[in-house]
Amino acid sequence: MNPTRKRRLWLALFLLLAAAVAGTLITLALQENLSYLHTPSEAVNGEVPQDAAFRLGGVVREGSVVRTPGTLDVRFAVTDRVADFPVFYSGILPDLFREGQSVLARGRLNDGVFVAEEVLAKHDETYMPKEVADAIAASQAKHQQESAAGEAASNASQPEAPVSAPESSTGGMQ
Repeated sequence: MNPTRKRRLWLALFLLLAAAVAGTLITLALQENLSYLHTPSEAVNGEVPQDAAFRLGGVVREGSVVRTPGTLDVRFAVTDRVADFPVFYSGILPDLFREGQSVLARGRLNDGVFVAEEVLAKHDETYMPKEVADAIAASQAKHQQESAAGEAASNASQPEAPVSAPESSTGGMQ
Protein backbone atom coordinates (compact mmCIF):
# COMPACT_ATOMS: atom_id res chain seq x y z
CA MET A 1 0.00 0.00 0.00
CA ASN A 2 1.50 3.33 -0.98
CA PRO A 3 1.80 6.15 1.63
CA THR A 4 -0.94 8.32 0.05
CA ARG A 5 -3.52 5.51 0.22
CA LYS A 6 -2.47 4.69 3.76
CA ARG A 7 -2.91 8.32 4.83
CA ARG A 8 -6.38 8.47 3.19
CA LEU A 9 -7.41 5.24 4.93
CA TRP A 10 -6.33 6.60 8.33
CA LEU A 11 -8.15 9.88 7.65
CA ALA A 12 -11.34 8.04 6.64
CA LEU A 13 -11.16 5.83 9.76
CA PHE A 14 -10.57 8.88 11.97
CA LEU A 15 -13.54 10.74 10.44
CA LEU A 16 -15.76 7.67 10.83
CA LEU A 17 -14.75 7.28 14.48
CA ALA A 18 -15.30 11.01 15.14
CA ALA A 19 -18.77 10.85 13.56
CA ALA A 20 -19.68 7.81 15.68
CA VAL A 21 -18.52 9.52 18.90
CA ALA A 22 -20.40 12.73 18.00
CA GLY A 23 -23.57 10.77 17.19
CA THR A 24 -23.37 8.88 20.48
CA LEU A 25 -22.90 12.08 22.49
CA ILE A 26 -25.81 13.80 20.74
CA THR A 27 -28.08 10.80 21.32
CA LEU A 28 -27.19 10.63 25.02
CA ALA A 29 -27.76 14.37 25.46
CA LEU A 30 -31.17 14.20 23.78
CA GLN A 31 -32.28 11.19 25.80
CA GLU A 32 -31.28 12.92 29.02
CA ASN A 33 -33.30 16.04 28.22
CA LEU A 34 -36.29 14.37 26.57
CA SER A 35 -39.55 14.69 28.48
CA TYR A 36 -43.00 13.90 27.15
CA LEU A 37 -46.17 15.89 27.86
CA HIS A 38 -48.93 14.07 29.72
CA THR A 39 -52.36 15.14 30.96
CA PRO A 40 -53.75 14.67 34.46
CA SER A 41 -56.11 11.99 33.09
CA GLU A 42 -53.14 9.98 31.84
CA ALA A 43 -51.43 10.41 35.21
CA VAL A 44 -54.52 9.25 37.12
CA ASN A 45 -54.87 6.22 34.82
CA GLY A 46 -51.21 5.25 35.34
CA GLU A 47 -50.21 5.95 31.73
CA VAL A 48 -47.12 7.99 32.74
CA PRO A 49 -43.56 6.80 33.38
CA GLN A 50 -42.89 6.01 37.04
CA ASP A 51 -39.13 6.47 36.88
CA ALA A 52 -38.58 9.14 34.23
CA ALA A 53 -39.06 12.88 34.03
CA PHE A 54 -42.05 14.13 32.07
CA ARG A 55 -44.15 17.25 31.67
CA LEU A 56 -47.64 17.60 33.14
CA GLY A 57 -49.87 20.11 31.37
CA GLY A 58 -53.29 21.45 32.17
CA VAL A 59 -55.06 24.14 34.16
CA VAL A 60 -54.53 24.99 37.84
CA ARG A 61 -57.75 23.91 39.57
CA GLU A 62 -59.65 26.69 41.34
CA GLY A 63 -59.22 26.57 45.12
CA SER A 64 -56.37 24.05 45.03
CA VAL A 65 -53.31 26.26 45.68
CA VAL A 66 -51.94 25.77 49.21
CA ARG A 67 -48.74 27.55 50.25
CA THR A 68 -46.71 26.45 53.28
CA PRO A 69 -46.06 29.52 55.48
CA GLY A 70 -42.40 30.48 55.84
CA THR A 71 -41.26 28.35 52.89
CA LEU A 72 -41.40 28.36 49.10
CA ASP A 73 -43.36 25.08 49.10
CA VAL A 74 -46.67 25.10 47.25
CA ARG A 75 -49.18 22.36 46.49
CA PHE A 76 -51.83 22.60 43.81
CA ALA A 77 -53.86 20.41 41.49
CA VAL A 78 -53.59 20.40 37.71
CA THR A 79 -56.75 19.47 35.83
CA ASP A 80 -57.67 18.72 32.24
CA ARG A 81 -61.36 19.17 33.15
CA VAL A 82 -61.71 15.39 33.32
CA ALA A 83 -59.29 14.48 36.13
CA ASP A 84 -57.15 16.31 38.70
CA PHE A 85 -53.59 15.43 39.68
CA PRO A 86 -51.71 16.77 42.75
CA VAL A 87 -48.48 18.73 42.23
CA PHE A 88 -45.80 19.77 44.73
CA TYR A 89 -43.31 22.53 43.90
CA SER A 90 -40.64 24.14 46.03
CA GLY A 91 -39.46 27.39 44.50
CA ILE A 92 -40.55 30.74 43.22
CA LEU A 93 -43.59 30.46 40.98
CA PRO A 94 -43.90 32.59 37.83
CA ASP A 95 -45.73 35.90 38.26
CA LEU A 96 -48.48 34.71 35.91
CA PHE A 97 -49.18 31.56 37.95
CA ARG A 98 -52.73 31.58 39.34
CA GLU A 99 -55.78 29.38 39.68
CA GLY A 100 -57.77 28.77 36.52
CA GLN A 101 -54.80 29.42 34.21
CA SER A 102 -52.86 26.93 32.12
CA VAL A 103 -49.61 25.58 33.46
CA LEU A 104 -46.84 23.29 32.31
CA ALA A 105 -44.78 21.55 35.01
CA ARG A 106 -41.67 19.42 34.48
CA GLY A 107 -40.74 16.81 37.07
CA ARG A 108 -41.27 13.24 38.29
CA LEU A 109 -43.81 11.14 40.15
CA ASN A 110 -43.17 10.45 43.83
CA ASP A 111 -45.76 8.41 45.77
CA GLY A 112 -48.69 9.53 43.64
CA VAL A 113 -47.71 13.21 43.67
CA PHE A 114 -46.04 15.02 40.78
CA VAL A 115 -42.92 16.72 42.19
CA ALA A 116 -42.18 19.60 39.84
CA GLU A 117 -38.67 20.86 39.19
CA GLU A 118 -39.94 23.69 36.98
CA VAL A 119 -43.33 25.36 36.59
CA LEU A 120 -44.22 27.49 33.56
CA ALA A 121 -47.36 29.61 33.36
CA LYS A 122 -49.10 30.92 30.29
CA HIS A 123 -48.38 34.48 29.29
CA ASP A 124 -51.78 36.02 28.61
CA GLU A 125 -55.46 35.36 29.07
CA THR A 126 -56.15 33.72 25.72
CA TYR A 127 -52.96 31.75 25.13
CA MET A 128 -52.59 28.07 25.94
CA PRO A 129 -49.60 26.15 24.57
CA LYS A 130 -50.72 24.16 21.54
CA GLU A 131 -49.45 20.89 22.97
CA VAL A 132 -51.35 21.47 26.24
CA ALA A 133 -54.55 22.43 24.39
CA ASP A 134 -54.23 19.37 22.12
CA ALA A 135 -53.57 17.05 25.07
CA ILE A 136 -56.57 18.42 27.00
CA ALA A 137 -58.83 18.13 23.92
CA ALA A 138 -57.69 14.54 23.30
CA SER A 139 -58.27 13.64 26.94
CA GLN A 140 -61.77 15.15 26.89
CA ALA A 141 -62.61 13.38 23.61
CA LYS A 142 -61.44 10.05 25.04
CA HIS A 143 -63.54 10.62 28.17
CA GLN A 144 -66.62 11.50 26.07
CA GLN A 145 -66.17 8.36 23.95
CA GLU A 146 -65.94 6.20 27.06
CA SER A 147 -69.03 7.90 28.52
CA ALA A 148 -70.96 7.45 25.27
CA ALA A 149 -69.98 3.77 25.11
CA GLY A 150 -71.19 3.29 28.69
CA GLU A 151 -74.49 5.05 27.97
CA ALA A 152 -75.01 3.02 24.79
CA ALA A 153 -74.49 -0.20 26.73
CA SER A 154 -76.99 0.82 29.43
CA ASN A 155 -79.53 2.03 26.83
CA ALA A 156 -79.28 -1.27 24.93
CA SER A 157 -80.61 -3.13 27.97
CA GLN A 158 -83.69 -0.84 28.26
CA PRO A 159 -86.75 -1.31 26.01
CA GLU A 160 -87.38 1.49 23.56
CA ALA A 161 -90.36 3.81 24.15
CA PRO A 162 -92.89 4.05 21.32
CA VAL A 163 -92.42 7.05 19.09
CA SER A 164 -95.49 9.24 18.58
CA ALA A 165 -96.24 10.94 15.29
CA PRO A 166 -95.27 14.61 15.18
CA GLU A 167 -98.02 17.21 15.19
CA SER A 168 -98.52 19.36 12.15
CA SER A 169 -97.14 22.87 12.04
CA THR A 170 -100.64 24.32 12.47
CA GLY A 171 -100.82 23.07 16.04
CA GLY A 172 -103.30 20.29 15.22
CA MET A 173 -105.93 22.67 13.75
CA GLN A 174 -106.99 22.19 10.14
